[in-house]
Amino acid sequence: MRASAVWRSAVLLSAATLVLTACGGGGGGQGDGDGGDGVLNLGYVLPETGQLAFLGPPQIQSVKYAVQEINDAGGVLGQPIPEVVASDEAGQAGVAVQSANRVLSGGVDALIGAAASNMSLAIIDNVTGSGVVQCSGSNTAATFTDYPDSDLYFRTAPSDNLQASVLSKVIAEDGHQRVAIAARADDYGRGLLDSTTEALESAGVTVVMGETYDPEATNFDQIAQQVKGSNPDAAVVVAFEEGTQVLQSMIEAGVGPQEIGVYGTDGLRSAELASLVSPNDPGVIAGMKGTAPTAENDEYSERLKEFAPDLKEMQFAPQVFDCVTIIALAAEAAQTDDPTVFAAEINGVTGEGEKCSSFADCKELLDNGSDIDYEGVSGPLDFVEQGEPGKATFDVYTYDDEGELATVRTEEGTAAN
Repeated sequence: MRASAVWRSAVLLSAATLVLTACGGGGGGQGDGDGGDGVLNLGYVLPETGQLAFLGPPQIQSVKYAVQEINDAGGVLGQPIPEVVASDEAGQAGVAVQSANRVLSGGVDALIGAAASNMSLAIIDNVTGSGVVQCSGSNTAATFTDYPDSDLYFRTAPSDNLQASVLSKVIAEDGHQRVAIAARADDYGRGLLDSTTEALESAGVTVVMGETYDPEATNFDQIAQQVKGSNPDAAVVVAFEEGTQVLQSMIEAGVGPQEIGVYGTDGLRSAELASLVSPNDPGVIAGMKGTAPTAENDEYSERLKEFAPDLKEMQFAPQVFDCVTIIALAAEAAQTDDPTVFAAEINGVTGEGEKCSSFADCKELLDNGSDIDYEGVSGPLDFVEQGEPGKATFDVYTYDDEGELATVRTEEGTAAN
């Protein structure tokens, strides 16, 4: 797989049911979920090698940076967080399971990761079954919302259901009435297909086609012809790496951005997309639009780059920083590092008290007996009962006549939409 930014965020989202069936649960290490020892121990399972290695640096450095910030503020329960137990996700479910077990055997109270939703599905039963908190900054698959996780799994990335509400709003406001949806055949694709279909129909828009395709195929003419045959005035492409080929086939079939409205999700948001679709004519995707979770936080990006100067990518870095911070604040609120106890405080520290935006400031409020509402570097979290953001901000992006990526505006998606 080409390490292009086209799918840097979206590969994180896939949650294949097959992986869950084959690799979820079974065996496992022992975490520190049987009572606290006064020291908050953390570990991570994130991609350091393999095809997804380019996804790891911003998340790994955010874990380390958050720990430094916490320790500089006095640590948790008066003790510094020790060196984080690190292990490699590697983009392979079997390796991720082994890595999670290795981290759990290190006696951690909380595990950060995995980056990809399908990797998290492979390890979630082992992690939460060991009484250890798991928090991901990049899992967006809707599967996690109602997953039986003993209330120990959390995520700071918004569910795909929220993205669907924003995407459907953009399409409806653009005046489209007949929409075709082509989605990759995995949990990410099916989830966004279903949620976008529901949201569009609620907005009075007719979904004239909703089909999945094999992302491992070498030819995507069939799905392009299905789109064309449905006679749409707009099409949504839910794709990762293969999305460039899907778009090429759609353009050749006469249903590209020059003929109908074409929309993508976060998997197709990249400054490189135009040149990958058509190196000699990048303007061929001019007018294409899409939605993606807002990743920009200039102030945090500057701070993180000072900490890790070699970083080139920031995708989901703020969300991972927030994962570490809310875990530390929950332990402070509960006055224990026992994850089976402090997990119950995680939702509360994100939205039930006085606003604060750093571990140091929030800890001071807790020390003074106040309830807190941690406003994360990724934005207000306001966790709902399921341990995930109840609202999130999304960028509406487009490509201009030269194929240049630009953010048009931001829209808020909420669980109620």
